Amino acid sequence: MAGSAVGGPALAEVVGKVGVDWVGNDILIDAIPDPEVEGVTCHIAYFDRSLIDRFRQGNWFEDPSNASIACRQTGPITLGDIDRSSDGEEIFSEGRSLVLKSLVVTRVFDEPNQTLIYLVHARELTEGSAKMSISTVPLYRP
Repeated sequence: MAGSAVGGPALAEVVGKVGVDWVGNDILIDAIPDPEVEGVTCHIAYFDRSLIDRFRQGNWFEDPSNASIACRQTGPITLGDIDRSSDGEEIFSEGRSLVLKSLVVTRVFDEPNQTLIYLVHARELTEGSAKMSISTVPLYRP
């Protein structure tokens, strides 16, 4: 996938691929620049099932919900027109099954503490998922 333009939806770029077993399951690492906050990039690690594993498990169309996120300042930070509500703003979404599940990154601005909070979680149509990870980027200057 390609990089992101500021102001549009974030696009992920695979920057790492680590093999975890002999059947071809991998952990992929994506870089996702925040489309409304110039100078912040998030890295997400998630499991990518092989064809052999899909055949063996019998579940062809779904990947696990587990994901981990780390976000850092990667240049001068410029806040765009971001959502400042406590609900935050979805900056990235990627399907993890044929229809029912997506991997989502939501940004929440903790304005009193001048911190951006990034939450990665699964969104499932039938039920929610408690599997999540957060990362924070402080905006203060020491």
